[in-house]
Amino acid sequence: MKILVTGGSGQLALALQRQRGNHSLITFRKKDLDITDQEQLKNIFEREKPEVVINCAAWTDVDACESNQQKAFAVNGHAVGSLAESARQVGAQLVQISTDYVFDGQKGSSYLETDPTNPQSIYGKSKLLGEQLAGVGALIVRTAWLMGPDGNNMLQTILRLLRNPGDLYFVDDQVGCPTFTGDLAGALLALVEAKDEGIFHVTNAGPVSWFVFAQEVAEAAGHDPSRVLPISTTDLVPSRPAPRPANSVLDNLKLVDSGYSQLAPHLDRLNVLLK
Repeated sequence: MKILVTGGSGQLALALQRQRGNHSLITFRKKDLDITDQEQLKNIFEREKPEVVINCAAWTDVDACESNQQKAFAVNGHAVGSLAESARQVGAQLVQISTDYVFDGQKGSSYLETDPTNPQSIYGKSKLLGEQLAGVGALIVRTAWLMGPDGNNMLQTILRLLRNPGDLYFVDDQVGCPTFTGDLAGALLALVEAKDEGIFHVTNAGPVSWFVFAQEVAEAAGHDPSRVLPISTTDLVPSRPAPRPANSVLDNLKLVDSGYSQLAPHLDRLNVLLK
């Protein structure tokens, strides 16, 4: 298939390029395609005529979104509606990447696709608007705690901090599933090939807190995990402007029930990546 990918310099887009297989991937970086520019979208879609559009472009600075709501809703919300319209004009399916932040994090178990959304942050609200504007026939993939070998993500941050002496503090009251871009990219392409629609939750298996994950990273990278110490979200200094869901665990039951394999445990992928 001919697949157009936005946000081409981001970590997920780079992982998709590595796993493209026989598909023709056309990637656009932000400097080449501003998804908030409707006229530019229209012209590029008419020229390229993709069969599938995977939107990896987003403004993911969760705290900055709190102070610039207009930009957050423009990029993460209204631009998705423009992408959907441009995709419809050329007969392409839109694949929208979404987030655990559409939930409030208060559920006592993992979140299903059918659970009510209740975002608490501007980032979460803007991403939920993107889901709503993706339209009929779109594939919406919610994921969480995305990381890998590319770009700026929590895994790379932990590794960088471990290179310096001293203790590291990570919150122990936020729980989720670290998800590796390579695994997510493979699942995305499988869903696209099957022409699936609707909402799917896709994460690696094995929920942990950020504190436990940081300890796992330390051990896998050959550092002393006892350097990593727990802290509560309310004790962070400086405090974070945007509220984080305490429970970010997304249930992948629909993925499995649809005939796909559950993604590997995150710890397995971590150990392979840091060997």
